[in-house]
Amino acid sequence: MTGHAPEHRLGIAPVAPPRATVVVVPPLFEEANRTRRTLVLAMRALAAGGFAALLPDLPGQNESLVPLAEVDLERWQDALAAVTRTTDGPVIVASVRGGALIDHRVNAAAWWRLAPVGGAALLRTLMRARVSADREAGIASSLDSLHAAAQTAPLLLAGNALSPAMIAGLGAAEAQPVEPLRSVALGEGGIAGTPLWLRAEPGEDAVMAQAIAADIAAWSRSCGIS
Repeated sequence: MTGHAPEHRLGIAPVAPPRATVVVVPPLFEEANRTRRTLVLAMRALAAGGFAALLPDLPGQNESLVPLAEVDLERWQDALAAVTRTTDGPVIVASVRGGALIDHRVNAAAWWRLAPVGGAALLRTLMRARVSADREAGIASSLDSLHAAAQTAPLLLAGNALSPAMIAGLGAAEAQPVEPLRSVALGEGGIAGTPLWLRAEPGEDAVMAQAIAADIAAWSRSCGIS
C-alpha cells in the first residue's frame, strides 16, 4: 500500500559524530514486546560508546497505520532495507531471534545476530500457543485445522492477525547468509542474560543489555569499522 505516513524510528545518538549506526532488528511478533526494554538499554549503552542506534518500526508494528494483516516477510525485508538508504556512514545490523529472517537486504557493513531462529520454529510456537488457548476456552482446534484456515484468511496468533502470505512465508523462512556476520548464542559462551522472549510479560535485563552493546562494539572493531 502507499499513502501511509513513514513509520516511527527510535533513535539514540552519541554526543560526538557516530562511529557507525547500529540498526536494531528485534524479534518478531509478541517476542518484540518482551525484549524491547532491554534492547533500548543496549542502544543507550551503544550511544555511550560512540555509536548511533536506531530501532525502526516496520509496517504493521506498534504505531504503524498499516494493518498487520496486510504485511508479509517480503514487505518487512524491503521496509528494513529502505530505513538505511539515507543513513550516513557505515551501518551494522543487529538482529535478535526472528529479526534475522528479515535483515539480509540491508546495505550494511556488517551483521550481528543473537540467537537466530527459523521461521518454521516461530510459527510452530505461535500455533501451539493458539491451540492451548483455544482448549482453555473450550474451542476445538489443532495444528492441522489452523494451517488449513490460514490458507484463505488472516489467522489470529498471540494477538497478531497474520495474513496467509505471512504464515506461508514464515513456514519456509530461514536466516539468509550475509558477510561479515557474527552469530552469537545466549548463555554460556555467548551473551550473558536470560531468554526474555520466553517470558509471559515484558522484562528487563541490564546485564544482558551491556553484554549486547559490548559484543557489537567489539565486532565492529574486528570488522575495521571503528
